[in-house]
Amino acid sequence: MAATVAAQTLDVNAKFRDLADQYFERATFAYNPTFGTMAGLHQYDSKLENYSHATVDAQIATLEDFEKKFDDLPAFQMDTSTQADRELVLDDIRSKLLTLQTIKPWEKNPDNYSSGITNSAFVLMERNFAPSDERLRSLIAREKQMPAVFAAARQNLKNPPHIYTEIALEQLPGIISFFESDVPEAFKDATDPATKAEFKKTNAGVIAALKSYESWLKQDLLPRSNGDFRLGAETFSKKLEYDEMVDTPLSKLLDIAYDDMHKNQAEFARVGKEVDPSKTPQEVVEELGSIHPAPDQLLQTFRDTFSGLIAFIQTNRIITIPSDVRPTLEETPPFMRATTQASMDPPGPFETHSTTAYFNVTLPEKGWTAEHIAEHMAAFNVGTVISTSVHEAYPGHYVQFLWTNYAPLSKVRKLIGANTNIEGWAHYCEQMMLDAGYGQPGTGAKDEREAHLIRLGQLQDALLRDARFIVGIKMHTGEITFDQAVDFFVKEGYQSRSVGTVETKRGTADPTYLYYTLGKLQIMKLRADLEKKQGSDFSLQRFHDNFMRQGGAPIKIVRQALLGDNSPTL
Repeated sequence: MAATVAAQTLDVNAKFRDLADQYFERATFAYNPTFGTMAGLHQYDSKLENYSHATVDAQIATLEDFEKKFDDLPAFQMDTSTQADRELVLDDIRSKLLTLQTIKPWEKNPDNYSSGITNSAFVLMERNFAPSDERLRSLIAREKQMPAVFAAARQNLKNPPHIYTEIALEQLPGIISFFESDVPEAFKDATDPATKAEFKKTNAGVIAALKSYESWLKQDLLPRSNGDFRLGAETFSKKLEYDEMVDTPLSKLLDIAYDDMHKNQAEFARVGKEVDPSKTPQEVVEELGSIHPAPDQLLQTFRDTFSGLIAFIQTNRIITIPSDVRPTLEETPPFMRATTQASMDPPGPFETHSTTAYFNVTLPEKGWTAEHIAEHMAAFNVGTVISTSVHEAYPGHYVQFLWTNYAPLSKVRKLIGANTNIEGWAHYCEQMMLDAGYGQPGTGAKDEREAHLIRLGQLQDALLRDARFIVGIKMHTGEITFDQAVDFFVKEGYQSRSVGTVETKRGTADPTYLYYTLGKLQIMKLRADLEKKQGSDFSLQRFHDNFMRQGGAPIKIVRQALLGDNSPTL
């Protein structure tokens, strides 16, 4: 009998894996070949997303077909890990359907088109996974399809939110410059004359299409962009459930967010008094914001943090770092600069030829005023540089990326991840590292005062994420306006107005960016519950390593694997 059950389990597990392979090929990469390139699957390099309404309808039908097929598989006959993978795929399908049928960025967000094609070009440029001529031929194939993207945009876009059209227009000059300068520069090593001549034509066609699109947005779409970016409570809750496996009521989530924010504000005030007892928290923020490297030294400043972080992690047995290779610092690509200050861009899980991971940092733009530059650089102060390095590199995103090849993860775990895990882990690390002793004199700080400033930087970053948590919910449920959201980032999140504006813009199209704090709090609860269960046997390094072995799965799934129960994640 036991042998029969084991055979059934193996058979159903195999059926699931086969169906998952079909799902990624026919319902994911077929509609998003750029993601295929990003994943390191280069059979998709010459293909481009088809943005037409007919393709949206076809994708919806394909997703609904796969949803039924995965639903029909008998989950009770699968092993625990495969059951979790099935949940991940079903939620991935439901999230995509919610996006296509209800949120409809294809109908509401003009930046989807211009930034979308830019990313499709960028992923062929940034890594030398094949010779220049070969990658350039793939780019030419994509560029030939790009003018049609803007024809689809003109057909699809219906009454977008004004802020979405404004963001698209804000990004377009950088995108046009990217195709004029950065793209040709990236392929200067190409040698085949015919390929280079063809690229000159296709690239000129893309630039012309972008300029025409920019004019159309300004003159035609912007005046009639009166739509609403708000999701509403029901759609917001569904997105959170499908993306993060979190079904906690929004009112309770807001209570949790306010509690965390008030705790961090109180700690900021306490540490601030250690720095200067005569100053208010806001005055301390202003002082902290003025202590930053020069813009042309920013990339090197981040680079200089790596050795100390790695040594601390290894000496204190924080987590296993599976490789000695370090990430490469570079300036943020132009299509991400309007809404991103720093990010980690690792190679895809199936990339075998070019394995460099890029740590992107947004530098001030040419033409910015001195005031704008000062506000921007305040976000890279002596404290937040440390917390950003921890978050993006050691032991945050970069170390988690290294584990994707080190741990035996399923294809599902390599390709589907929850932000509460990925961003939650990186944000958790910011506090965890300082709590473990990093940032004290001799380990990242030169003296007691700098140690306090590093802690203040971590707390300022925590308050930024608390503000995202609250603003995301309240803005998308109509409780606060865009301008009130900016004010909230400044007053409660201790951010400059420049950062507050960028963050609020991001929140209009990334509504659930509460996943940083939400994930961090879930991980802290999981760790506390494991410590309670294991007592003196608990090991921080073992906990972190075992966490990594689950890939980027929602914390609910990680919790089941590590604790073996279905208790609440919050």
